[in-house]
Amino acid sequence: MLHATPLGPLLKRYAAGSAVACEPVVEGLLNRGYRLSTTRGRYFLKHHFDPETAHPTAIARQHRATQRLADLGVPVAPPLAGHDGRTVAVVGGHAYALHPWVDGRHRHGGQLTTGQCARLGALLGVVHASLERVMPARRRQAPPRSADPNDTFALIDDLLGRVRRHRPSDAFDALARHRLLERRALLRRHADRRPPRGGPVGWVHGDFHPFNVLYRDDAPDVPAAIVDWDRLGVQPRAEEAVRAGLIFFVRPVGALDLPKVRAYARAYRRAAGATSSELAAAVHRVWWERLNDFWMLRWHYERGDTRADPQFPAASALVVWWTREYDAVCEAFVE
Repeated sequence: MLHATPLGPLLKRYAAGSAVACEPVVEGLLNRGYRLSTTRGRYFLKHHFDPETAHPTAIARQHRATQRLADLGVPVAPPLAGHDGRTVAVVGGHAYALHPWVDGRHRHGGQLTTGQCARLGALLGVVHASLERVMPARRRQAPPRSADPNDTFALIDDLLGRVRRHRPSDAFDALARHRLLERRALLRRHADRRPPRGGPVGWVHGDFHPFNVLYRDDAPDVPAAIVDWDRLGVQPRAEEAVRAGLIFFVRPVGALDLPKVRAYARAYRRAAGATSSELAAAVHRVWWERLNDFWMLRWHYERGDTRADPQFPAASALVVWWTREYDAVCEAFVE
């Protein structure tokens, strides 16, 4: 059921007909989406719910970016404009956007051939290069600082206390405790490897992962659309390429499929004009970020939000495996 929003007043803003059916789209952790069928076609109705990204001005900037990318031939799904020419509709204090429905499905790295992995990397490189063409000139800014291990030790202690107090204790608690103790030992061993500030920054998608890339069944080699541009912003570009590679190509046991990473990263570097040294520095920074990051456990224990729980076993195992195979991972991204 659509969250506190009558479809009638919303659809009156568009030449989209009358609602026939509206079903929630289950993917997505931050915002809410609906598959909407009307008397004039099928649409994706997005409820911009996350307070960090739901301001109409920020949403309109995302919409302008996707339209300009579409004009360059990048596979995106720009929103429809209403009768007033605006692409953001505010109804009942909530912000919405209506997009054309794109038939397709999500595919993780295990479902991609090596050639398709290369095309995925090339696509992300094209996105980064194209954003530099269509977005405003960036102000000079320092890249973000890396995590302070002393802060991480304090967070680990806090989370261990939350795990200990959680009742009834379950299998997730046991795994969380094991990984927290393991991570504390790893961080103590590698605390002297804290990296400096990040490398060159640029406009990035901000959330490039399998749930935000759609493939058509009749054209599996090239993605049909890149969706969910809520995190569009200025960040170190090569770090987005590394993060995306980790999500696409991690195996359930927590290891990376390095041959696929290699094909993906090589194509990304060519398309984005990124150097091997830039990728090497990004690998180190993202490794450190993962070593110090516990967002899934914070969601679980601080917010009572369990939606990310299924990702935790592989993600937490990856940090351990990556630390052991650091040189091999770096080589796959830079050679």
